[in-house]
Amino acid sequence: MTKASRAILGKSILTIIMLSLSVITVMPFLWMLSTSFKLDADVFSFPIQWIPPKVTFQNYRDVWFGEIPFYHFYINSVKVTVISIAGVIATSLMAGYAFAKIQFDGKNVLFLFYLATLMFPDQTLLVPRFIFYKYLDIYNTHWALILPGMISAFGTFLMRQFFMTLPGELSESARIDGAGHFKIFFHIALPLVKPAIVSFLIFSFVWSWNDYENPLIFLSDTERFTIPLGLLTFQDENRTSYTLIMAASVCSLLPIFIIFLAGQKYFVRGIAMTGIKG
Repeated sequence: MTKASRAILGKSILTIIMLSLSVITVMPFLWMLSTSFKLDADVFSFPIQWIPPKVTFQNYRDVWFGEIPFYHFYINSVKVTVISIAGVIATSLMAGYAFAKIQFDGKNVLFLFYLATLMFPDQTLLVPRFIFYKYLDIYNTHWALILPGMISAFGTFLMRQFFMTLPGELSESARIDGAGHFKIFFHIALPLVKPAIVSFLIFSFVWSWNDYENPLIFLSDTERFTIPLGLLTFQDENRTSYTLIMAASVCSLLPIFIIFLAGQKYFVRGIAMTGIKG
């Protein structure tokens, strides 16, 4: 067997393995989507009927307009996610720019301490945060989820890496023309790091939308629950109706798919440009 033939054979085997893994990964999502349109009697039919023999939209109607107000959970998640993302992107951009482009005493030491916070598991801070939120009287409010979500050491690190890739000549030229840091930040730096912003937005959206632990600890009223807790409540109330549970699960995943598809172009470019340069 020639070298070219071995290379083709190797690529073919790798393609088959990757394709098989992709199918295995996607199958549970396809089953969830298919089941959400089925009747209860067709859920466990064998062999699996990927296309339901009788397609019904009643499951989605029951999810949105049934006894449990699923749309309340949706509204709560949208509120928490949108405000948190707006805050975390603003703070990460400004902190990242400061660490990358502004010279001040102790910058490297401060950045090192800032990064060190990434090493602490979130679970170690749950009790102090619980006491602190009680003191601030924001326990069992959405602010207990929004405020900590507006600061991210990972986001600051990510943005700093992007700002460091920008040529220093750009800011030097702007300074010669009389521009200050705010003008350079808003008019020159921000438009050039758009892929980084979109990449971080997608990461932040997925984290905030799927966050289960913090709402479980800091929320007690059902009417304030976000999607993950709401989905659990919905599941407890409809244990035997897999079609309703799957319809609710599809509804909870839709915003993530939409956000990813809308920002896919910038997301791929942003990941490719990261480079993780020191």
